[in-house]
Amino acid sequence: MSILVTGGARSGKSGFAERLVLSLADQAVYVATGQAFDEEMKARIALHRKHREESGGAWEMLEEPLELPALLDRLSGGKAVLVDCLTLWLSNVLLAVEDQEDRQERVERELSRLERSVASFRGTLVLVTNEVGDGIVPEYALGRLYRDLAGRMNALLARQCGQVFLVTAGIPVELKSREYRL
Repeated sequence: MSILVTGGARSGKSGFAERLVLSLADQAVYVATGQAFDEEMKARIALHRKHREESGGAWEMLEEPLELPALLDRLSGGKAVLVDCLTLWLSNVLLAVEDQEDRQERVERELSRLERSVASFRGTLVLVTNEVGDGIVPEYALGRLYRDLAGRMNALLARQCGQVFLVTAGIPVELKSREYRL
């Protein structure tokens, strides 16, 4: 089963996702998507690596900033998988094609690839993402495009997942079972 965990920055979603995966499986693959473009991000990544190492031998660590759909296809049917985080992956993909005229179409193709990979995944898959559209409207066109693509990505993947959790103030609430259907 695929599970989407979303929420705002520092909401507790990653910690919840880690606990959730380990409640479902003794061992899991942890796929990190972050790239260190500056010193602050290097420090964040180092802190996350240290945290995961200290949590014991439950995690097999992989880092994949761009080719996430292909990696998920390869991991399907094996150990439980945690991906943290989809919005960093989306940012990496968008920045990789930032100067291309057809950048939106290229990113949307990658979103479709990711949706297919999640839909066909066999086993336990937990995906962490951010709710970026709940705040202010970004000042720049690239920021607005990113916000729109992130919202679209979250909606596409929520449809493919059996459960969707929103984490706010460290409190996870399962949304899919509460979905109002017309």
